[in-house]
Amino acid sequence: MPETQAVARLLAEHPIYLKAISCGAVFMGANTYIGNAPNFMVRSIAEEAGVKMPSFFGYMLYSLLVLIPLFVLTTLIFF
Repeated sequence: MPETQAVARLLAEHPIYLKAISCGAVFMGANTYIGNAPNFMVRSIAEEAGVKMPSFFGYMLYSLLVLIPLFVLTTLIFF
């Protein structure tokens, strides 16, 4: 079976996979954005202006406290 037909069949018979892939792409995008260069640039600019900023691990803790409950809630709602 050609790949295009296989994908169409998979999506027709198991649409939950499309939801899972879409949610995974969105949430992994949110996770990877936490540590990318623009965030470090903003942090550097804020520190130069005298604004107290959390450490990398402070950001990670904050992100986990916000994102983990959102992941669980989204899983319960959509899956």
